[in-house]
Amino acid sequence: MASPLHHPLLNPRDLDFQLFEVLQADALTQRAHFAEHSRETFDAVLATARALAESQLQPNARDSDEQEPFVRDGRVVTPASVQQSLSALADAGFIAATHALADGGMQLPHVIASAALLWFDASDIATSSYIMLTAGVANLVAAFGTDDQRARYLEPLLTGRTFGTMALTEAEAGSSLADLRTQATPAGEGCPANTYRVTGTKMWISGGEHEMAENIVHMVLARLEGAPPGVRGISLLLVPRYRTAADGTRATNGVVLGGLIHKMGWRGTTSTILNFGEHEPCLGELIGEPHRGLAYMFQMMNEARIGVGRAGTAISYAAYRHALAYARTRRQGRLPGEKDPTRPPVPIIEHPDVRRMLLAQKSMVEGALALILECAHLVDDERSAPDEAVRREATLLLEMLTPVAKSWPADAGQESISLALQTLGGYGFAREYPIERLYRDNRLNAIHEGTNGVQALDLLGRKVRQEQGAGFRALVARMRTVNHHHMPDATHTDSDTDTSTDTNTDTGASLRDLRVQLDEAITRLERVTATLLRSGAEPARALANASAYLDLMSRTVVAWLWWRQGAVAAAALPNASAADAEFYRGKLQAARYWFGWELPRTEQLAALLEREDATPFAMQDGWF
Repeated sequence: MASPLHHPLLNPRDLDFQLFEVLQADALTQRAHFAEHSRETFDAVLATARALAESQLQPNARDSDEQEPFVRDGRVVTPASVQQSLSALADAGFIAATHALADGGMQLPHVIASAALLWFDASDIATSSYIMLTAGVANLVAAFGTDDQRARYLEPLLTGRTFGTMALTEAEAGSSLADLRTQATPAGEGCPANTYRVTGTKMWISGGEHEMAENIVHMVLARLEGAPPGVRGISLLLVPRYRTAADGTRATNGVVLGGLIHKMGWRGTTSTILNFGEHEPCLGELIGEPHRGLAYMFQMMNEARIGVGRAGTAISYAAYRHALAYARTRRQGRLPGEKDPTRPPVPIIEHPDVRRMLLAQKSMVEGALALILECAHLVDDERSAPDEAVRREATLLLEMLTPVAKSWPADAGQESISLALQTLGGYGFAREYPIERLYRDNRLNAIHEGTNGVQALDLLGRKVRQEQGAGFRALVARMRTVNHHHMPDATHTDSDTDTSTDTNTDTGASLRDLRVQLDEAITRLERVTATLLRSGAEPARALANASAYLDLMSRTVVAWLWWRQGAVAAAALPNASAADAEFYRGKLQAARYWFGWELPRTEQLAALLEREDATPFAMQDGWF
């Protein structure tokens, strides 16, 4: 049995390619905010993240999965290795990665921080999730908190002495935040004016209770007295597990564990039901203005949605790397036509159907990585580009791409992990190997932070329509842009692209053929979108096939990202070293696979959407 552990869970060469050859992220150092950095500091951060992942998280991933949190004497118990890993990540500064140097952060671009966090997510998502949530809370405090709140809460969050959660969901409301019932009433005499008594119950609160930090800060959505109904009446309150008095003494704050929820995956993350103000007063501090809580929380939710996409990318990428390492070392069978039974078995990667499965995985996970890093780079443009027009365009593009980034790596990732499991055969199904854990872990990504169905409704029902379609037009314009600097010379011949079946392939001509397919796919997406926006159907029917539309857009976006990777690889190939040439040819072959096997599915999706197929919509309850 081949060891699943003696190889990196991500491909460092692919990270470098996507960061510095495709996105040219080192150019961010020319901006004032990142002027303290260089390619050398970026490389050092990525190397540190990999080292921590391989020394801290990866060896403990099985403990995190098998030793689930449990309650003993009223306290939640987690494995000691999880706290050790989290302390190491916090001490290295990764919670504060994108925060200003003056606040104790590393002031990293989001695209570099995201690439670093991929190592943690690939190694043990259940443990790294505490980091993601705490960073999100710190970002909310930094953006919307008062000077006093920032002074009291930001440093403990950024150093990992305090962890954070987002407390949105309630049992009856689910994803429908308009129906939440948690209440907040003025705390009254003796308390600051922005202090409220919070009462209610939240569930599915990841990281909601544990003993791995001095305190836990909950970002709670609640209604103030007299608030208007629906989402316009929601406020955001910061509710600490412990209140700290002026003299430094701590007291409980009426946040009580109602129970632990045991999930199929992410088992090392405590998933909790929390009761606020049930037996003793629970005091929370208003963040920002009353009734604007959902707008504030959307900052954390959108960060978390891209974070979920990053998790799906990292988990499926790790599964692919396990499958690739296994296929290269596992010997079984002989090639068709080999008649000599005394010949030794071949590594299973020599079997064409195994290479098919591996190539499908490569196309999905490296396409997902391109998507997540593209979004992270857009965050940097939105927040630090000197040109206002660039910042505005980045905002529009993020609006469009966030539903895709949240949902597609989860769905495509699950298909990819299933192929990784299949590559290992029986061993893939065995708990002695990590694929089955990764399969369970990734399955959650299609559900949390707004199910993929909710993302589809958001995309078709709101995002493509808002501002008279400005975001959609910006995305189409970006996908249609051809960077001729990266287009290979059509006269260049790469005779080694596929020595068995595609000798003397003209790489430039091949890429131009793919470009024609891409332009046709973009036109198809435009046509379908216009048809759906003109539809006079009632809203429920008009949105009934939103998931198919999300799939159509996702496959088109990933085709654009694959074409861009292929163009960069082709331009670099003539002067590449032997090792780099192998890497670039792999990129070109994966691009061809995507355009030949995956992008054509958009034709069937487009046909279904344009005829406004009503089959699922017309199905009746009683017919099931």
